[in-house]
Amino acid sequence: MRYFLDTEFNGFGGELMSVGLAAEHGDDDYYVVLPLPDQLHDWVARHVVPYLRSVPPMLHTELDRIAAAHDIANYLRADRDPVIVADWPEDIALFCRLLMTAETDVVDLPGLRFEYLRTPGFSTARNSKVPHNALHDARALRDFVLGSER
Repeated sequence: MRYFLDTEFNGFGGELMSVGLAAEHGDDDYYVVLPLPDQLHDWVARHVVPYLRSVPPMLHTELDRIAAAHDIANYLRADRDPVIVADWPEDIALFCRLLMTAETDVVDLPGLRFEYLRTPGFSTARNSKVPHNALHDARALRDFVLGSER
């Protein structure tokens, strides 16, 4: 099954702050990765941080990096062939870095595939119910891709 990915991070090349996975079918997943950076990029402080908690309470999870990585692995492990779909390469890079729990270790996940989709003319933020919230942006990407396939 496909899981549509979006992340929020502290400016270009900055630290991961949140991860949203919108499942093609079934339950979505969302994490705020703690601790948040001490020094926030001005744009991120204005456009991302106020919306980090703008998800249904049952989906809102705040964890440190290691706990978030293990939780995500548990979420994806139920699927025999998870495919992570993203429209921005940095989302995939940050997601992969999160799954590395140490320099020489990675979470227990048998396999994972990635699909990068170039989506000219589509913006997750412009189509999201809560722009710059990773879960809502991931849902916007899912809706766009599934709608395009119909």
